Amino acid sequence: MDDTRGTAASRTPAGSGGGVTWATATVDAQGVVLAWSTAAEHLLGYAPVEIVGHPASELLRGALPASGRRSLSRKEPWSGRIPARHRDGGPVDVDLLASPLRSADGTGQWLLATVAHPFPAPGADLAERSFAQAVLPMAIHDTDLRLLRANHEMCRIVGLTEDEMRGRRSGFLTENRTDAHVERPMRRALRTGEPETALTFRRAAGEHHERAWNVSLSPLTDQEGRVRAVAVTGLEISEEYRAREGLALLNEAGLRIGTTLDVTRTAQELASTPLPRFADFISVDLLDSVLHGDEPTPGPPTGDVRLRRVAHRSAHRPDAPEAAVALGDVDNYPEYSPPARCLSTGRAVLTGPWDTEYLKWMTRDPNRAANCPRYGVQSIVAAPLVARGNILGAALFCRSVNPEAFTEEDLLLAEQLAARAAVCIDNARRYTRERGTAVTLQRSLLPRGEAPQSAVEVATRYRPADSQYGVGGDWFDVIPLSGSRVALVVGDVVGHGIHASATMGRLRTAVRTLADMDLPPDELFTHLDDVVVRLASENTGAVADDANVGASCLYAVYDPVSRHCCVSRAGHPPPVLAGPDGTVEVLQVPAGPPLGLGDLPFESAEFDIPEGSLLVLYTDGLIESREHDAGSGIEVLCDILRTPSPSLESVCDTVLQSLYSSTPVDDVALLVARTHTLDAGQVATWELPAEPALVADARERVTGQLASWGLEELTFSTELVVSELFTNAILHAGGPVRLRLIRDRTLICEVSDSSTTAPHMRRARVFDEGGRGLLLVAQLSERWGTRQIPTGKSIWAEQALPAA
Repeated sequence: MDDTRGTAASRTPAGSGGGVTWATATVDAQGVVLAWSTAAEHLLGYAPVEIVGHPASELLRGALPASGRRSLSRKEPWSGRIPARHRDGGPVDVDLLASPLRSADGTGQWLLATVAHPFPAPGADLAERSFAQAVLPMAIHDTDLRLLRANHEMCRIVGLTEDEMRGRRSGFLTENRTDAHVERPMRRALRTGEPETALTFRRAAGEHHERAWNVSLSPLTDQEGRVRAVAVTGLEISEEYRAREGLALLNEAGLRIGTTLDVTRTAQELASTPLPRFADFISVDLLDSVLHGDEPTPGPPTGDVRLRRVAHRSAHRPDAPEAAVALGDVDNYPEYSPPARCLSTGRAVLTGPWDTEYLKWMTRDPNRAANCPRYGVQSIVAAPLVARGNILGAALFCRSVNPEAFTEEDLLLAEQLAARAAVCIDNARRYTRERGTAVTLQRSLLPRGEAPQSAVEVATRYRPADSQYGVGGDWFDVIPLSGSRVALVVGDVVGHGIHASATMGRLRTAVRTLADMDLPPDELFTHLDDVVVRLASENTGAVADDANVGASCLYAVYDPVSRHCCVSRAGHPPPVLAGPDGTVEVLQVPAGPPLGLGDLPFESAEFDIPEGSLLVLYTDGLIESREHDAGSGIEVLCDILRTPSPSLESVCDTVLQSLYSSTPVDDVALLVARTHTLDAGQVATWELPAEPALVADARERVTGQLASWGLEELTFSTELVVSELFTNAILHAGGPVRLRLIRDRTLICEVSDSSTTAPHMRRARVFDEGGRGLLLVAQLSERWGTRQIPTGKSIWAEQALPAA
């Protein structure tokens, strides 16, 4: 025994048996420890340097028995059991022998001795057995996280014995990838004295699959409440963890997949959402019919399947080097391939290098045969994309970086992911089909090209507020009329979307029909108002979107011969006129009531428009928005028109850039027309008395005019047309007759008289002397008709110009 333990402490008490180890200590009269033996260190865990010089009372966990206190006060020997405390805080019951000593300097000392094998506290053996034999892995770590104790289950999981782990960072601290997940809460428990929990992952010795463990960390304190160690208990929660992770992935997929109604975008979201937690490479292949919005072929496919690669994502690199098929390419999947198998069965397929059909599929394609070994693909799940009974395509999930192969639980999760994505893809497919139908309808209802006419040059724009379908209730039209005139129309149906678009189509057709009758603008609106009232009455009892029928409209007729323009509006914003000299004005047109109110009058206004002027027609969605009111919008429009622009297209672009809202609440239609005038040399007019003898004179005048225009080829047919129309005017009207020829895109012949009675073509019988004139006119002309004028009526006929 070294000097610090003293000679007295090294003595063996009298009567000690052979082979018995005694733990001894020496204390002075004040109870301070003077010497401490090796056996005492083994018994209570204190090293000599930790206890020598300290009061011996620190070793007690309770008071001395009364007999012991009497013997000490009388300085008499005493023996008995005392409650001691181990260094780690645990209880130790010691049978103590205390003998008084006399030191050389005369001071009193005591020799304390006991057998080095203490009696265990009641139940201590059972507690030890409970720790050692517990079915849960358990361990105790000191304040430096070194392992002190480990039970049998912990040793089995780690693959080391308790002695091999003792004094090391072991147990659930084995330098695995989630080591910090346990270390941080362990240190926190040691610091705060509060229990902690942690989640860690590790493989048991000899296993390939990683397990999830819920680790409970309990601080261990001594008698004074000081934290001396931390107890660690692990509970395997692999199944619960996988289930929870699967639900979390499905929830995330529900949030991230289907954010748009675009088929390709939805497929890309399916390919990217599960990476890299569930798979390292994902591809999505779809049938071509799905991309076009068509209905897929019902029932599962048989034989080989042709699918188009729509999306793929890789955990390796953004360019997905594992992909054997490029984006947009079509691949033919044989019936034994995983995609074809999952589509034929309607269930997910788990396959990999152990599957002979998988190996057959790999060797069939050199790219796949090279990529799979290169990137270590070790398992694949092919899941069908099926929604509402329709086969849409297949999704392929591959694992290579992830060392764990897919399991049956993963197969179910892949099916659920694919099922959720399939519904979103099918929604996008149906939207593509419906939007295509709506856009086709809208395009069929709006002018598809410029009408052949020379009166105006036109540029138009249309912006629907319903961006989902791209359709709305606003419309514009350019309608050629007789006499080289043109009608400009802009209208706005109440509401948005497909119902407003359908109503707009009916009104546009009605306007074109009424325009073909050459009605004045105010009279046209009277008839159109009746149409709207009738449509509203037909929709009585329909849903709100269908029953609400109402519209505003502006109708302008421009004559390039006289430069005369007649305008009427029904609840619509007025047109704006920009003259060639830079002046801009809002035309003062009487504000008629909106269409659909019924029994209210409409008025027209007439203007003479200089050649080269800009006539701008628009709907209220252009001038009214969240950013400005109608008055401010019209002011901005006028300011734009004051600035010269190189073309009508640039005028439209500038107007939309300045006035079109980024968040529109109404449809916008814009029509900009530059007026033209027919040259005086293109028009010939004669005022003739209504006398039969002048028919020949009329033919001679027409023949001379055609010769001056170089249209001799049309002389014969034109003479016949003039003769018939002039003769009808003499027979049925009376008064002066006006004959006019217009050389435009066609040759137009007009005969006007004072009668308001419109002629009608009839079928003449064999022996009838008359009734064939208009039939002859119809056969010789491309078009013919009649229109009312302030002084009577005008009958007109158009002939095509010679090709030369």
